[in-house]
Amino acid sequence: MSDFAATAAAFNTTASDYILERAKLIPGFDVLYGTAIDLLRDWDCPKHPKILDLGAGTGLFSAMVARELPEGHVTLLDGSPKMLDEARVALQPQERFSFRVGDMAQADLGLGWDLVISSLAIHHLSDEDKRILFSRVYRCLQAGGLFINVEQVSGPDHLTDQRYSRIWQRDIRNNGATEKQITDAEKRMKFDKCAPLEDQLDWMRVAGFQSVDCPVKVWRFAVMHGSK
Repeated sequence: MSDFAATAAAFNTTASDYILERAKLIPGFDVLYGTAIDLLRDWDCPKHPKILDLGAGTGLFSAMVARELPEGHVTLLDGSPKMLDEARVALQPQERFSFRVGDMAQADLGLGWDLVISSLAIHHLSDEDKRILFSRVYRCLQAGGLFINVEQVSGPDHLTDQRYSRIWQRDIRNNGATEKQITDAEKRMKFDKCAPLEDQLDWMRVAGFQSVDCPVKVWRFAVMHGSK
């Protein structure tokens, strides 16, 4: 089974519970996603923005962005059909959303997007595929377009990664995550290929992005963005 197929299968098995678990499993959830929305509020947004969500899952980030940009149309791309089935049910009115099953590392992203977003998805790609994807995202954006990536990152060394893991375990239990939810999350995390924050910011700059920044980081979770 390919890496893409294995990752999609892992998320298929937990699709119905995933959206309910995410806030428990992401310490700093409100700060991270609130920062992403603040970026949209400070952006010179087109009147009818075309939005692409990479690795959209059940549509949690798509829903937040659609509420903030009510004139926009969002296309959700994800490798898990069951995740997108959950998104179809959750996201209304459906005419504001399109749904595509596909591997973001290989799929044709098209052109002319005003905004590309991603949330806890790109870390499933190899470092080389991350670098290539950042370049593809840059090319698919309109001039003035924005890329926002809410992401899981690795530490700069093994000791830091161990600290991230200890603090994550502590915080998610304090958030009320059950042992089953933690076990399911750890199964999904076996497919993670996280990269250090500074490396990813550099890859975005090399891809051509301007004003590349990480306005907030909560241990292993970070918000990255860049403009075209």
